Amino acid sequence: PMKCNYFLSSILLSSLLMTACSNQQSGSTVELASPVSVTEVQESFIKKYNSTNGTAVSLSEVELTSEMAGEYHLQINPRTKRPYKLGDRVLAGEIIVKLSNKQHENDIAIESKKLSLEIAEQDEVKKRALYEKGGVTQSEVRNAEVSITNAKYSYENALINLDKMNIKAPFTGVIVNLPHYTRNVQLSSGSSIVSIMNYDQMIMEINLPESAIDEVKPGQEVAITHYTLPKDTIKGTVSELSPAISPETRTFKGKLLIDNKDLLLRPGMFVKADIVVDQAENTIVIPKELVMNNRGRKHVFVVERGVAYMRNIRTGLEDNENIEVLEGLSMQDQLVTRGYETLRDGSKVKIQK
Repeated sequence: PMKCNYFLSSILLSSLLMTACSNQQSGSTVELASPVSVTEVQESFIKKYNSTNGTAVSLSEVELTSEMAGEYHLQINPRTKRPYKLGDRVLAGEIIVKLSNKQHENDIAIESKKLSLEIAEQDEVKKRALYEKGGVTQSEVRNAEVSITNAKYSYENALINLDKMNIKAPFTGVIVNLPHYTRNVQLSSGSSIVSIMNYDQMIMEINLPESAIDEVKPGQEVAITHYTLPKDTIKGTVSELSPAISPETRTFKGKLLIDNKDLLLRPGMFVKADIVVDQAENTIVIPKELVMNNRGRKHVFVVERGVAYMRNIRTGLEDNENIEVLEGLSMQDQLVTRGYETLRDGSKVKIQK
């Protein structure tokens, strides 16, 4: 009986071990579904950039000085109702500073020259009337006309000299330098009065590598950014390009025209310029990070009925973050965006949101 029990126990143990081994082997063939996230492939647009850096400067800038000596009188800004100050916007033709100099005004004798012109005009009218009646010769009429011309030039020159006492803005812009002078102080000729900049539009000189000479062309769109303006991209265009390449630097020069109507950029800022050298619309665009390389071939993963499939793709334009897919993906494909790193062709997957 003991031998029988021992024999039965051995059979039972062997059976349990075989069952366990069978279960272990069966479990090793079960593939667990990998968790992934997907997005539906859609059409979008992409731009290819050629990037460079440079300093943005104002389109127009002038420093106004006094052409003659005179007492200093800073004028009132009609928009603020206060004397002009740094940062004030001025319109073309506005008087910012007036200089007064009685001796200069007396030397000009503006009223005398105006009166001389009026007398010359009256004399010419009388001479012409007499000439029609035969009272004077044609030569006398011509002399009267010459007198009017001389008197007019004299009066206009007097106006010009008198106007030199008014320091006017030659164009619309912003006051960027305004030296302080005590009111009524006597300034000498050549004193610095005010500096004005117009930076509604700005210019940026650039140097581009020789490799870009066939890509970059006048008229191309430019995106201008600055680290102090993270949410603002300012538009510009390529305005000029040099055809000559520097033998020392292997670069060529160009100029960008920047639209700065909101005055977000300040003169002298060092900015980044992304020149749009090519672009595509209504095309498939995906993040570059999703593209993997296998022996020189690019591929991504898509999901169909719970299975991940590797798709070889052909790419086109790319920017810093995205890349255009010319072949290999179709609209509404379920593109794997997370968990793709460990997948292989035919892996079972479970989509997570």
